[in-house]
Amino acid sequence: MNARIASIRIDDRNLPTPTPEIEQERAVAIFDLLEDNSFALCAANAPEGPYDVQLAIRDRRLVFDVDTENGKAGEFHLSLGPFRQVVKDYYQICEAYFDAVKKLPASQIEAIDMARRGIHNEGARILQERLEGKAQVDADTSRRLFTLICVLHFGA
Repeated sequence: MNARIASIRIDDRNLPTPTPEIEQERAVAIFDLLEDNSFALCAANAPEGPYDVQLAIRDRRLVFDVDTENGKAGEFHLSLGPFRQVVKDYYQICEAYFDAVKKLPASQIEAIDMARRGIHNEGARILQERLEGKAQVDADTSRRLFTLICVLHFGA
């Protein structure tokens, strides 16, 4: 299958060092993304994948820099504005979740985790909307990319 991401890099130069929890989220998201994803550029003359993607934040915009083995495939920029609140909510619920794991009973942890998944799904939905006309992704790919956007937001 060529409509996929073969490799992904996060341009985190000039960003603060992530916490161990954020680094773990990043590692899991990258692993899961590379194991199973669906990603295709939408432009009429866009080359087929597989794709090498670099995510970065430049000039307060989210940048997808996409290559194939034959060279540059495209680059597109998304405004960070639509992501700000959901990323903020996601970080707050993640902090509550990480704290809960240390001291609360399983039933309370499960409730917080359900809320965390709901916010994560909302972020993935926003990402799919923002990618419309640029790249086509499935729900799981969007969720994993949203996690990586959150990692970038940590330092931006």
